[in-house]
Amino acid sequence: MKKIITLVSLFIVLAVLGWFAFDLSRNDGVTDTEYIEFAVKDTNSVNKIIISDAFSNKFTLIRKGDEWTDEKGGCIMQSSAHYILEALGNISLKGYLAEKSHKQFVKLMSASHTKVEIFQDGEWTKTWFIGPSAQDHNGQIMLLETAEDGKSSNPVMMQIKGMTGIIEPRFFADPRKWACTNVFELEMDQIASVDVKYPAESFRNFHIDAKGTKFSLTQNGQKIPDVDTMNIYRYLQGYKNIHFELANYELSKKQVDSLKRSSPFCVLTVKEKKAKMTKLRMFKITTKVAQQNEFGELENMDMNKFWCELPNGDLVKCQYFVFNPLTMGHVFFPGMERIFPKEFKQAR
Repeated sequence: MKKIITLVSLFIVLAVLGWFAFDLSRNDGVTDTEYIEFAVKDTNSVNKIIISDAFSNKFTLIRKGDEWTDEKGGCIMQSSAHYILEALGNISLKGYLAEKSHKQFVKLMSASHTKVEIFQDGEWTKTWFIGPSAQDHNGQIMLLETAEDGKSSNPVMMQIKGMTGIIEPRFFADPRKWACTNVFELEMDQIASVDVKYPAESFRNFHIDAKGTKFSLTQNGQKIPDVDTMNIYRYLQGYKNIHFELANYELSKKQVDSLKRSSPFCVLTVKEKKAKMTKLRMFKITTKVAQQNEFGELENMDMNKFWCELPNGDLVKCQYFVFNPLTMGHVFFPGMERIFPKEFKQAR
């Protein structure tokens, strides 16, 4: 009889301990799996992502078929969107934090974090709160909020499976970092006309008109002599893959407005046969030390990069190396040099 009582007592004790452990697992994030389910099993169902950072930036990505755009349908860097999807699908638990550190990290993350809201098939499903990096800089301290379970108060360490490094750099809200850098992606037969003007050096101006399969080339309204048609083809083929280098991270709004009010050194206007027009206004970047330009003259300007105002008003930094083949017509059409000033001819 005593054995039976002992066994029953032991069973009751085990049952109580089991219930207690279960209750702890429901309320303690250390073993609560609902607060570590960061991963999105079907990333193909993700059709909207909203990223907010600690600097009040907010950026929305929208999936349209196989492409991602910004909230207004504008072009964004597809590779960056794919890196995010990769993170959504491959994030995994790196480890739990000591319970005594939870309050400290929650307080820290309430002051500074990156917020990532994830929508699947048009419905919000979960939000990531990305905090500081793990101590070994391989992974990130994060919190999870889901539609079913609410927001966790227990931060955990997460990582991307099979990869080293931190997670946060994939999730940026600064729209300048998302902007597509392409300026021209045109085939020769898409171009209706090209007009290049130098306000302070009109002798460098030239204009190309496409009429069917024939082209006319003029310099300040006058026909340029001895033009090789193959050189016109070579010039127009230069519009296939033209990109700017960087968005503006240097000039304030006041400085940008001042620059735009100044005279550009070159204005490039391209009209497409589908009626689209792209006008670029180019501005020199001044330097303290004089540098030698393409004509051998010394100028206090950066000879590698310049500012360019895009059709939407954005100011971006470009490389002369990329744009010179579009703006320096005399390289393709030597007949232009007939009206160049003597000092420019001697410099060449």
